[in-house]
Amino acid sequence: MELSVLDYSLIIVFFTIVLAIGIVVSKKSGKSSSEYFLSGRTMPWWLLGLSMVATTFSTDTPNLVTDIVRTDGVSGNWVWWAFLITGMLTVFVYAKLWRKSNVNTDLEFYELRYGGKPASFLRKFRAIYLGVIFNVITMSAVTLAAIKIGGIMLGLEPWQTVVSAGLITVTFSALGGFKGVVYTDFLLFFVAMGGAIGAAYYLVNLPEVGGVTKLLAHENVKGKLSILPDFSNTKAVITLLVIPLAVQWWSSWYPGAEPGGGGYIAQRMLAAKDANHAIGATFFFNIMHYALRPWPWILVALASIVVYPDIASISEAFPNIAADKLGHDLAYPAMLTKLPSGLLGLVLASLIAAYMSTISTQLNWGSSYIVYDFYKQQVNPNASEKKLVAVGRISTVILMVLSACLALLMQNAMEVFDMLLLFGAGTGLIFILRWFWWRINAWTEIAAMFASGALSIILKVTPVGNYLFAAETGVFPDWFQIPFVMLVTTIIWVAATFMTKPESKEVLNSFYKKIQPGGPGWEKVVVDAKADNIEIVNPNEKWSVPSGIGAMVLGCVLIYTCMFATGYWIYGETMKGLIFTGIAIVAGLFLIKAWNRMKTDIL
Repeated sequence: MELSVLDYSLIIVFFTIVLAIGIVVSKKSGKSSSEYFLSGRTMPWWLLGLSMVATTFSTDTPNLVTDIVRTDGVSGNWVWWAFLITGMLTVFVYAKLWRKSNVNTDLEFYELRYGGKPASFLRKFRAIYLGVIFNVITMSAVTLAAIKIGGIMLGLEPWQTVVSAGLITVTFSALGGFKGVVYTDFLLFFVAMGGAIGAAYYLVNLPEVGGVTKLLAHENVKGKLSILPDFSNTKAVITLLVIPLAVQWWSSWYPGAEPGGGGYIAQRMLAAKDANHAIGATFFFNIMHYALRPWPWILVALASIVVYPDIASISEAFPNIAADKLGHDLAYPAMLTKLPSGLLGLVLASLIAAYMSTISTQLNWGSSYIVYDFYKQQVNPNASEKKLVAVGRISTVILMVLSACLALLMQNAMEVFDMLLLFGAGTGLIFILRWFWWRINAWTEIAAMFASGALSIILKVTPVGNYLFAAETGVFPDWFQIPFVMLVTTIIWVAATFMTKPESKEVLNSFYKKIQPGGPGWEKVVVDAKADNIEIVNPNEKWSVPSGIGAMVLGCVLIYTCMFATGYWIYGETMKGLIFTGIAIVAGLFLIKAWNRMKTDIL
């Protein structure tokens, strides 16, 4: 595949604009750590919403979706579509609470909600656990996808892709800080979305594919089209629908879809002008992320089944790809090699944009943990703002190097996705309950974190996992792995909660007074405070959780029906498209009414 002058020009112009943004905002971003990591908490909802979408528009996502569609069909995407429930809960319940906390990072929350040495340990340990270990694993998956794209589309060696893509990304990330990331995300969103839609339109109309109608009628594709799994296939229903919708969304911690909000989603909520802007940003993100953006990738994945029906055909077409990098996820970049000049340059720029957006966000978010939650807490509590920014920039570079090295050792994005889900299994419910149940303490989270981590390592690294969950000979069915870790981890953290002392009255009263979480889970704290003549309840504050949950349900109905409607319109199933569009409109109208009632309660 040869790039034309036009293709190179588009890519060079794109790189130039991105670097220019980083340089322009670097002076202001370097003034203070708040500017560097939160842009002074002045960001509007639409800019933060676009940034969230751009951040999750990573190079590994279309590869992952392609792998899922080729392996399990369109319905296989429920393994991540189920996280919409988490997203809507964040929008209508937790966004307000996060913004009211006024913390610099979501880990700073630990010393707001808990007290003493356990809270301090939890904050510092998770700064490394999430900011370095989990973060590096996540970035390495994104970089692995970039390696595969570079190898197939440009013939680059893995190290060449890592150096060229990583160098520019880490430069503008370190210079521009959070503001540079968000401003470039605005550009990256439109480039990435335009590239994905343009690629889907062209590739579906390739002569060997023959357009949407012939694609949908192709014998290799017909069995992959259903948006819901085959209900006669019990295993498919359990693994693709029941577990994700009944267990996974609330029990598992996953980057970008944390129960109760967290990570870089929380970072953007904390950077918003106010709670309303935080809610608007997260709602916009969820609409784009689940209802609209996946379909261009799904269409390319379906077309790839026609052009490259199996891994052997991909290997034959691209013999230079190493055997340890072969997989169904390669089908997406393989299809992109068929794009014409101009569109090829735009799509390559869009993939670079997706890579840079995700990596720059992960770098800024991870370094914020290292600076605020580890360095300032453990190493240098009296560090100047200039020193904190310098440490942030240094840690940005180190995180990039670590993730690049790990990416060179990895093979498949789906494996990383499964591994992260397993590591977070059983911890998610704590992140939901800690706001609304006074009895949750620091030891609850410590026990859950170590239990899920240890169980995951045992199942993945030792023969125990193969003994218990081997596909044909295991004690349990292979799909039971995540529920097993979730169940055991939950038993451990519940036991730890009741075996350890609750947080002190001072900590609980202080948290309640600041956040006003309300509800029956805090009734004991409120009663005890009243008995001690301590006023912690704001009489003007209403408990908005019931109305928030109602809005969450309406939001899920709205976005899921939009997702179904989009799919059925693409499939040419007009009646189903009309029905789901009508349901989406009705749900949207009810949601507007519910939101108008809620707005008066949000400060």
